[in-house]
Amino acid sequence: MEKAGHCFEWADIKQDLKALQEITIEDKGKTLAIRSECLGTCGKIFQAVGVAIPSTIREVA
Repeated sequence: MEKAGHCFEWADIKQDLKALQEITIEDKGKTLAIRSECLGTCGKIFQAVGVAIPSTIREVA
């Protein structure tokens, strides 16, 4: 995180990552994964570790 120029409190990181949720729903033979909005430090954490944030809505095979 420091290499990326960020200095976040560990409690904030844990809280923001716990708030990120994903559910799956099935409708008309399709299964969709829907995730919540990235709030607070969440987006920057994903960037700093080199992980792409999943699309808000995506079809699951």
